[in-house]
Amino acid sequence: MMTSTHSIARWLPPGFKPFVTSAIPAGCRTAVWRARRRFHEWRTEQDVRRLYRRIRRSPPKANDRERVGPYVIRINDGWTFYNLYKDIFAYRIYHFTSVRPAPRIIDCGSNIGGSILYYKWVYPQARIVGFEPDPTLFPYLRTNITDNGLTDVTLVQAALSAQEGSLRFYSDGKAGSCLAHNVPSDAREWQPYDVPCVRLAKYLSEPVDFLKMNIESAEWEVLADNADGLSNIREMVIEYHHLPGIPRTLHHILALLDRQGFEYAIHHFDYHTNPQLKPPFELRPETRYYLLIYAKQRQYMERLAEK
Repeated sequence: MMTSTHSIARWLPPGFKPFVTSAIPAGCRTAVWRARRRFHEWRTEQDVRRLYRRIRRSPPKANDRERVGPYVIRINDGWTFYNLYKDIFAYRIYHFTSVRPAPRIIDCGSNIGGSILYYKWVYPQARIVGFEPDPTLFPYLRTNITDNGLTDVTLVQAALSAQEGSLRFYSDGKAGSCLAHNVPSDAREWQPYDVPCVRLAKYLSEPVDFLKMNIESAEWEVLADNADGLSNIREMVIEYHHLPGIPRTLHHILALLDRQGFEYAIHHFDYHTNPQLKPPFELRPETRYYLLIYAKQRQYMERLAEK
């Protein structure tokens, strides 16, 4: 099945900004920009809801192909594709503004490649390293990179860990997976595999414009193992996993980011992703939620402000 998802991110059409600057009185420009932003947000929400309704009515199957912007994506699961589209292409959770036309990007937890496709759409010259250990997902990832003709992308079929070697790994075959010591207590019927593990350190020896980390509860151990190398990262987005039976490490992650010179902000995705974070609040041992931690080097921010 081939379908099309159209809007994704809408940048200004050519000539729009100069037109607003020259033709609209200064006192009205702020209102124009705000109206355009609200219209963009409204259209984005409509696109997300339209896709949600379509998938509820007729869910795509594994190996179906979906068109997103200039790309065709081979998907492994309809609802996984919905979340990929919603988060990455509609809400742009991994977007960043690069000062270089060919930014260096490290993508930790590439899944079927949605984030890499987004980076290449925004920055066609980007140099990307993507890590994905799941043997059920890696073939989709490789297909989506090669079939769309993407270059300067290095794929590493390995898990990131604080130790190298082979470790037991569990996967639900869709979007959930983790190393054995991070398996949530409510995981059911996940398949075990033995996967190679690598450390992130050797990939941080030169500046990294953007790092994305979605590695299913291993975020703290990998960040702690590479504390000194974090100074080479300008911006990053980390997905924090609060899952049943998993150690709580959010406070450790935030303290480490602060020590290493980062400003940060925390976001909860949306209430569809995190219904248990909707007020009134309640926490139980079985509560699961996900947070986005966006971090940016203070020195990098100061240099940009001086320009």
